[in-house]
Amino acid sequence: MTLTLKLAAGSIVVGLTVLVLKLLAWWMTGSVALLSDALESTVNVASAVAALIAVHVAARPADAGHPYGHHKAEFFSAVLEGVMIIVAALLIMREAWRGFLSPPVLESPFEGIAINAAAGLINAVWCWVLITRGRRLKSPALVADGKHLLSDVISSGGVLLGVVLSVLSGWAILDPLLAGLVGLNILRMGWQVTATSLNGLMDEAVPAETLEQIRSIISEEAGGAIEAHDLRTRHAGTVTFIDFHLVVDGQTTVDDAHAICDRIEASLRKLLREAQITIHVEPEHKAKHSGVLVL
Repeated sequence: MTLTLKLAAGSIVVGLTVLVLKLLAWWMTGSVALLSDALESTVNVASAVAALIAVHVAARPADAGHPYGHHKAEFFSAVLEGVMIIVAALLIMREAWRGFLSPPVLESPFEGIAINAAAGLINAVWCWVLITRGRRLKSPALVADGKHLLSDVISSGGVLLGVVLSVLSGWAILDPLLAGLVGLNILRMGWQVTATSLNGLMDEAVPAETLEQIRSIISEEAGGAIEAHDLRTRHAGTVTFIDFHLVVDGQTTVDDAHAICDRIEASLRKLLREAQITIHVEPEHKAKHSGVLVL
């Protein structure tokens, strides 16, 4: 099992553990805010399962039906997680409204606060692991899952603040009020995750910094060529697709042109290990005198 799959599977275990703790905290206190927090955690578990399936599918090698691989499966999972975050936010806001209309009387608040805080700490550690490792592994599903958990950590912090203030001040209305504000913040985060993932499905180009590095490598490693133009990039999961036209002198042999391409590809793969590179070699009269000029 790859590290990506292990992390995705670990999210399910962590999600179930946190869900049980938050349900226990709600059962002990009767807090609307803690119930809302538990509802958000049920979505975490479902999202973790979706992420595991997506990572497993994305890891499949290319086949006759999918010659470019299955890497975009992770973006579908990330979109689903974004939608689930939005659904969780709406559920939380509904419960907050009910609590606002009829503020609950909290029972055993400090025990519930302690249990909920422990669950939030577990989530905080795990979301940090998922986001940092997911970015390192270039896994949109893991990063989205980590951001989803980050929204849960933020909601847990807001929930705890609301419960503590409600208990200390005696203002029961603070419990559902803080839950509603947290729901609005989670709604915002859900939209961000969804929008980012949709960009990936729309063949979004690599970041400007990475594109500049690609251009620099082509310029430095294409000695013997004249220019490179029509450079295009896109990314899907861990794979970056790069294609461009390389103009060479008309007297350049096939072997020499091939050697230039091999040199460029080798350097690009040092930057992007799983890059898929397509280079179209053209004669000098195809030059556009634009794009990447060879040093």
